[in-house]
Amino acid sequence: MSIPPAPRHPLTFGNFRAYLVGRFAAVLAQYSMMIVLGWQAYNIARETMSTAGASAQLGLIGLAQFLPLFFLTPVTGWVADHYDRRAITRVTLALLTAAAGLLAFATYEGWVSLPLIFGIAVIVGVARAFNGPAYGALAPNLVPVEVLPNAIAISSVAWQTGMIAGPAVGGYAYAATPWGAYALAAGLYGFALVAMFFIGRVPQPQRDTSRHPVRQMIDGVTYVKGNRLVLATITLDLFAVLLAGATALLPVYARDILQVGSTGLGHLAASPGIGAAVTALWFSFRPMKTHVGLKMLGAVILFGLATIAFGCTAFLPRSIAVEVGIAALIVLGGADMVSVFVRQSLVQIHTPDAMRGRVSSLSQLTISASNELGEAESGFLAALVGPVAAVIGGGIGAILITLYWARLFPELRLAHSFDPPDIGRADIHQEKES
Repeated sequence: MSIPPAPRHPLTFGNFRAYLVGRFAAVLAQYSMMIVLGWQAYNIARETMSTAGASAQLGLIGLAQFLPLFFLTPVTGWVADHYDRRAITRVTLALLTAAAGLLAFATYEGWVSLPLIFGIAVIVGVARAFNGPAYGALAPNLVPVEVLPNAIAISSVAWQTGMIAGPAVGGYAYAATPWGAYALAAGLYGFALVAMFFIGRVPQPQRDTSRHPVRQMIDGVTYVKGNRLVLATITLDLFAVLLAGATALLPVYARDILQVGSTGLGHLAASPGIGAAVTALWFSFRPMKTHVGLKMLGAVILFGLATIAFGCTAFLPRSIAVEVGIAALIVLGGADMVSVFVRQSLVQIHTPDAMRGRVSSLSQLTISASNELGEAESGFLAALVGPVAAVIGGGIGAILITLYWARLFPELRLAHSFDPPDIGRADIHQEKES
């Protein structure tokens, strides 16, 4: 008797559908909350500080979110490889729901302050430190490896759509009533938590009890260091986005340079997600298959050029500056999505399931370093040299680091396809769903 062919599209799997819905809600909540967090902190700081001092507060918020992730990364990856990944995401989503709810209540009652915002930023950093590796390692367990690139692209569409709608919805909600943006984030996190309970049992790697946990934590670093192609993609994304942190300074541009207010901030913050979502949607139907390394290098250079273009809007007439800025940010988001797609595909396809949590935690660390630490770097640099010089200089730095990485890692230039190695396909396959 012949065995029917396995479904060829990720959406035919119920577990993946639940994951996708929950991921979209969580990302929507995250970016809605993050943009409002920065906007509120910047406005509170501007009541008593100069533009430079308030910009530094944005840097401190990024640092407050990054430091917990930095110190917890070895532990969170090991936890994701040794405990139920669904349970980890449920606990962290519950914590994020509570954090957003507390900010909503504090804002409504009128006792929100910079210390409270920084404290919540630390809590969010801790929750995301555990949430990210569990979420990332869980996704490949939900579909067969043959359709994993499509699943990554579809998941990226949900992520980027959340990035588009989140800042815009957060900005509009804050303009209507400040506490409403946080209440909305709390509701979305709660919805993502409910969605996680609809994911049934999935394969979990067998726990390794033969060696000390610390030794196992080091294995993730050893694996990434030994796979130069994975190392190149992770570190290139790290340094390029770390330097070109235009989005971290959007509150400064919205209030003091372009003068478009909270509604305009929502438009600017949503623009990178628009470009990224369109690119991810394209990849969900036409996954990248050839010249993946060169395409990633070209995309990061384009990312730097778009960052420079956005920075230069400060010198344009007000009548066209906002439109040019939005167009530049759309291009920036599309270029970044190419880099994200290549990096995620390589990390997920080339990594054994038993080590995915630890490798995902390292990947998340570099992503957070490029985002949250990039926010800190951009905020502090803007305080020293001004926001315009910080953005333009960051774009130039991203281009230079890409050219250097092309020489330092010839494996990346020569990568023609993803070419997944044989890492034990039976370990990656989800149990077949009808």
